[in-house]
Amino acid sequence: MRTKRSDRISPTAHYTGAVWVRNNLSDPRLETRMGRSLYHALKPLNAAARLARQPNLEGLLLARHGILDRMLEDAIKQGDIQQVVEIGAGLSGRGWRLSRRYRRKLTYVETDLPGMTHRKRKLLVAQGALPKRHRVEPLDALAEDGPASLRHVVSQLDRDKGLCIITEGLLNYFDQASVETLWRRIADCLAGFPKGLYLSDLHVGSEQPLAAGTAFRVMLGTMLRSGIHFHYRQASEAESALTHAGFSQAAVSSAADHLAPKDSQLEPSARIVRIVRAVR
Repeated sequence: MRTKRSDRISPTAHYTGAVWVRNNLSDPRLETRMGRSLYHALKPLNAAARLARQPNLEGLLLARHGILDRMLEDAIKQGDIQQVVEIGAGLSGRGWRLSRRYRRKLTYVETDLPGMTHRKRKLLVAQGALPKRHRVEPLDALAEDGPASLRHVVSQLDRDKGLCIITEGLLNYFDQASVETLWRRIADCLAGFPKGLYLSDLHVGSEQPLAAGTAFRVMLGTMLRSGIHFHYRQASEAESALTHAGFSQAAVSSAADHLAPKDSQLEPSARIVRIVRAVR
């Protein structure tokens, strides 16, 4: 996701798309040439960090993505959630995977700025991979109203079915005021559904990735052309902000606490990212 309202697709979006493909989490046709180049360029740094048991960028992405997947699927299987809106979905394969896995049980709406959604829709349609219940629509996370707003996208959904809204890899690009405005907007949108769930990742200041190893700092410097924001020193501050925004329950916990046993090798990277789970 971009830090400004533009249609330029960031290097980060290209890279994460390649990570999903290389780890069998997405259709290979969603990997771009730039993403492939960045993946190979950063591969030695990721490998060095893994050997040293330090955080690495690929490990962080896989840890948060897998945990959010599992939390979402648990809610779907429990019958609470039948609709998903993902804000800033980029080249993620989550919508592609889950809309096929759950078919008629799930409506999945991926959103991003117009440049990204145009490209992704074109790729998915070209491969015959965009069924009726899987949509790709333009959305500006900072828009209060209008056709590109969250409120408009949500208005097209079934009010009698549960809704989950996801933001992954997005919040730390926005300043604190924008994040808290977005949280209020999400809570307000979820209030119109019988079940409302919000899932996200978040970095807190006490666990800044910039203090997490030389290789990781180099990778971040390579990927990020603009600053990232750490809005809260502690997870408890983020939880308070979420409840103030309108959520009835909010938990912000270490991703390391949610790793499956098979993913134990991701633990160093998981320690520096938090997982947000909030209920409206």
